[in-house]
Amino acid sequence: QVQLVESGGGLVQAGGSLRLSCAASGRSFSRHYMGWFRQAPGKEREFVAVISWGGGSIKYADSVKGRFTISRDNAKNSVYLQMNGLKPEDTAVYYCAAANAVAYLPTGRYQYDYWGQGTQVTVSS
Repeated sequence: QVQLVESGGGLVQAGGSLRLSCAASGRSFSRHYMGWFRQAPGKEREFVAVISWGGGSIKYADSVKGRFTISRDNAKNSVYLQMNGLKPEDTAVYYCAAANAVAYLPTGRYQYDYWGQGTQVTVSS
């Protein structure tokens, strides 16, 4: 079992930065792929980024590539999402998720086994 709690969301102006954190509990944290997803009002939950167990493999959605950076610290049971150059279209609830997956760097929401409660990110123009 893995329990996830996100923090770090808030209101920021376009062009600004935020750093999201996700604290995990459970001894198997380091064995899971960790991902970030987001869901805007009226839209499907979409993939943002994923990081492998050791942090050596990463994948980003095209919409955030070059602006967002995912990282993890297994000693602290935490995963992070540094978001720079924020745009109004980045406004959404951001979710941390864990996948005990067979697929390499999973990007589908149904490939993830555990989810946090989400944190709101609002980018004003």
